[in-house]
Amino acid sequence: MSRSHGRLDRLSLRARLTALSVLAVAAALLVGGVLLSVVLTASLTRAAQDSAHASAAEVALLVDTGRVPDPVPVSGVQVIQLLDAQDRVVGGSVTADRLTPLVTPEEKVRALAGEAVVVPGNRTGLSGGLQVAAVAAGPVTGRVTVVAAVPTAEIESSAATLRRLLLVSFPLLLAVLALLSWRLIGLALRPVESLRVGAARIDETSAETERLPVPPTRDEISALATTLNDMLDRVASARRKQRAFVADAAHELRSPLASMHTQLEVAQRLGEGGPLVDDLLTDVQRLAGLVEDLLVLARAEDAGATVVPTELPLAPLLADVLRRYAAARVPVRLAPSTSAGSTATGDGPVVVAVPGDLSRAVGNLVDNAVRHAATQVTVRVWTVGERVELAVEDDGHGIPAAERERVFDRFTRLDEGRDRDSGGSGLGLAITRALLARGGARIRLEDAMPGLRAVITLPAATRRGS
Repeated sequence: MSRSHGRLDRLSLRARLTALSVLAVAAALLVGGVLLSVVLTASLTRAAQDSAHASAAEVALLVDTGRVPDPVPVSGVQVIQLLDAQDRVVGGSVTADRLTPLVTPEEKVRALAGEAVVVPGNRTGLSGGLQVAAVAAGPVTGRVTVVAAVPTAEIESSAATLRRLLLVSFPLLLAVLALLSWRLIGLALRPVESLRVGAARIDETSAETERLPVPPTRDEISALATTLNDMLDRVASARRKQRAFVADAAHELRSPLASMHTQLEVAQRLGEGGPLVDDLLTDVQRLAGLVEDLLVLARAEDAGATVVPTELPLAPLLADVLRRYAAARVPVRLAPSTSAGSTATGDGPVVVAVPGDLSRAVGNLVDNAVRHAATQVTVRVWTVGERVELAVEDDGHGIPAAERERVFDRFTRLDEGRDRDSGGSGLGLAITRALLARGGARIRLEDAMPGLRAVITLPAATRRGS
């Protein structure tokens, strides 16, 4: 039972509803078919019984008037026998056996009482059964029993024909029903699929105003979509309050930190405090950097902030990044095959992005790669259809596949030296994703074997001069 239930759970809701509807109709058709066969057989049997009784009554009238012809005329395939008080055959139709009675004494008594009696047809040389009716006739002293029989072969043939028709028509009917159910249920569930696609599209990079589509129908699905959108409104409101709190707190911390930094620098220059002042100054600088990162992240995630992506050639941006990291701990190079000046314009690929955001995002990735690289950092650029991809690779320890999405969370720390001691605030990748997202770009992490590859996907712009 549990195994079959597990198989059903693997089916889609559409398939399960279709299967249930087909099974329900199949059960109804089965019961209806059986009832139809039973009712038809009973009706034909009653008609045969009435026909036999009517024929016996007609012959009984002839017996009562003493005008019984021999043989007795009959219609169709009916069989008539006249039995005396000793159950001997004293007359009958052409097809009637003149020696063997159609009924036994017990069957005759039942037939005279009006019961439905069926006897074997081989008593008269016929196949199948015979539906028998009996009527008493003649004077009391010369009482005669008129026995009329109608073959049941036609009844059995009609019932068999009906069963064959049902066996052929029911599967075809169920197939048509399954197809119609599949289509109709699919139409009914289409709004659910729209909700699923809409929900899958909404992530941390989506605009706060993005909502699920609400179907025009006033049903449960429409109510579900409205409820989910109300939930998204509440989540968006909570996120706005959280960002506002972080931004306000960071903003309020800037002034006291700047004051502390100034006082510690003065004390350091005056030679007061010794190593303690140096340590405190380092910590204050780290706190100031953290506060600045929190402010940048809050602004990047602010859905109300207006940013205008523009067409931006990558060559100058990458050249500036290479200059900034010319004296880095490990060399930072641009892959020769993707040189920024390899195009006719000398500006390399042109993308649509927010200049300041893209510059900071690439700088964050290069800075992160420099901290964790073993020997070098490589920057690559290539075009994929209408997208441009920019990758920053290091040859360090890398990040396990299961952890690559988690590192975009705030203050996430991993093993293998990618921690606070390596110099980062824990907000770099979160800031990078937020900055890229509001400009229409995305970022993913891959295995560089060895090391880590961070790939930015940007919308390409029409190249100048094309």
